[in-house]
Amino acid sequence: MLRYFLENNLLNITDEHPETWEEAIRVAGKVMKQDKLVTDDYIDSVIADVKKYGPYIVIVPGVAMPHSKADSEGVLGTGIGLTILPEPVSFDESDPDKSAKLFFMLAAKDNNTHVKNIAHLSDMLMEDNMIDDLSKVKNLDDYKAVMKKHNM
Repeated sequence: MLRYFLENNLLNITDEHPETWEEAIRVAGKVMKQDKLVTDDYIDSVIADVKKYGPYIVIVPGVAMPHSKADSEGVLGTGIGLTILPEPVSFDESDPDKSAKLFFMLAAKDNNTHVKNIAHLSDMLMEDNMIDDLSKVKNLDDYKAVMKKHNM
């Protein structure tokens, strides 16, 4: 799956330092907008969902999976983008486990594909040391080393 992000231009190793989780989601959305998978309406929908339901998108400490419903406004295609921030961003100041540095933004035109993408991503993240290895990525060479280490 790591190869998927690279080969589909859905990888963003950024030096941007968003100050809020809303800004972090917008930064994560850039790679999806660039690839014409979503519009700003979708990104706004993701932010609205987090405001309404809380930081459910932080699936484990350090990892966020921004997404909204498959039929959300602004979904143009199906895909997953990976944005690696230089520092974690907090979704809840009172809970240090609700911070993320790795943002896997999902978009899908149908619910079945949406669920499959979440499952594939979850499988990848459960590999030994995958989250730690990705969290240390600072540039494309680092990313390629992680791909090689995990045979992905």
